[in-house]
Amino acid sequence: MADAKREIERKYESDDSGLPDLTGVGKVADVLDKGVTELDATYYDTADERLAAAALTLRRRTGGSDAGWHLKVPVAPGVRDEIRAPLSDTVPEEIAALVRSRVRTADLIPVVRLRSARDVRHLVDADGALLAEASVDAVTAERLNRAGGTAQWTEIEVELADDGDPAFLDKVDKRLRKAGVRPSKAPSKLARALEQTGGTPTHRHTRAHPVTAGDHVLAYLREQRETLLECDPAVRRDLPDSVHRMRVATRRMRSTFRTFGRILDPTATTPLAAELKWLGAELGADRDQEVLADRLTTALDALPPALVLGPVRHRVTTWARTRHGSTRGHLIAILDSARYLALLDGLDALLADPPLRPKAAAKPEKALAKAVRKDFAKVSRLITAALDLPPGEQRDLALHDARKKAKRTRYAAEAAIPALGGSARSLAKSMKSLTSLLGDHQDSVMARHTLRELSAVAHAAGESAFTYGLLHGREEARAEAVERELPGLWREITSGGSV
Repeated sequence: MADAKREIERKYESDDSGLPDLTGVGKVADVLDKGVTELDATYYDTADERLAAAALTLRRRTGGSDAGWHLKVPVAPGVRDEIRAPLSDTVPEEIAALVRSRVRTADLIPVVRLRSARDVRHLVDADGALLAEASVDAVTAERLNRAGGTAQWTEIEVELADDGDPAFLDKVDKRLRKAGVRPSKAPSKLARALEQTGGTPTHRHTRAHPVTAGDHVLAYLREQRETLLECDPAVRRDLPDSVHRMRVATRRMRSTFRTFGRILDPTATTPLAAELKWLGAELGADRDQEVLADRLTTALDALPPALVLGPVRHRVTTWARTRHGSTRGHLIAILDSARYLALLDGLDALLADPPLRPKAAAKPEKALAKAVRKDFAKVSRLITAALDLPPGEQRDLALHDARKKAKRTRYAAEAAIPALGGSARSLAKSMKSLTSLLGDHQDSVMARHTLRELSAVAHAAGESAFTYGLLHGREEARAEAVERELPGLWREITSGGSV
């Protein structure tokens, strides 16, 4: 099975002078010579180098203490997660799955071979604890997948020890710069190798500044498409908040298609919107379960022990774990499905050749504002209608509908911020507050439904249903508090106007 390691490092250019003395930097008490290690790595990518374009590196490396397959996923500048799998002749399935949203049906082929003589130093404190590993790498790069040459260079790499303080690297950086050592211009060895052996640059293509209404809408859609692709491996790794971020990206794209139908032809976007709705629903099964489980657990933790009668905690925990396990397995199958990969292909095709309508060429200040105001008007009608209803199931449903429309208005305003500025930003903020309040109300509705189910199961098993009823009553009180707060918030929002 693959495992993961957080890698925090800095790369520098090097000349014949090698590594400056780092003794005394921060807590460095000694610099230990660990000898020279010979590393041989073959990097894999698609023929059109999709992984490199996304700053992902996939290699098979021998030599050193961690021979095997390594996939490096960017987290932040200078920070990557390295996912490792044992050495084998072909790309391990657990690694291939993490790049499937990028690779899809294309083949992974060798693109570059890097051989490095790594001269390693350990920076240790007075107790001998490792602070960082500094190395001077003499690298030879060879292009494998197309007509290209070879390249050679030497670089310095400083990698923070596990659980180390990143501020230590700043101190090392200061010492290196003082010694005349400069940061590497390339973000990785692979990036440098691709460029110096006749490959394409690995950085993302920069796009022209949005001018028309269509430019702004497409820029927002590209941003959401990229978020979706970035979240795919995180969801597979079950990282916190990854499902939520991926689901929100699907919602933002769907909302953009619907709101800006005068800019992008709905005959082309409607089929994609339907597939995004399908994917969002599949993601929602896991995300909604996660939110609800956390809500019930938190509410249970807040009760005095004397009010928790029977194995309530065990039932809630078992319910949450069982539901999560079943939905997670299903979700991974969805991400491996041909239908999902076809959706990604469809999004790429639409963004490569967008179905622009005449309004796309209009000035964004007018076209985008009109679309956002139209969405806001729908929210206004739904909120007014919901507040006129008596408390109960019909009001719950009406408020849920209003929440969905408020989200759509928020996303539309977000897309318009680069063009409209402060007014769109203010509306997006107001809609976020509104959806947060209405979301608490909807979560209460769902929590009460689940508590009734758990209570029935407990009662059938001869257990006390008292605690479930108590939690149900508290959820009712939370929903009532939201309904009392809503009119005031809505007056505040409407007094601020729209865009």
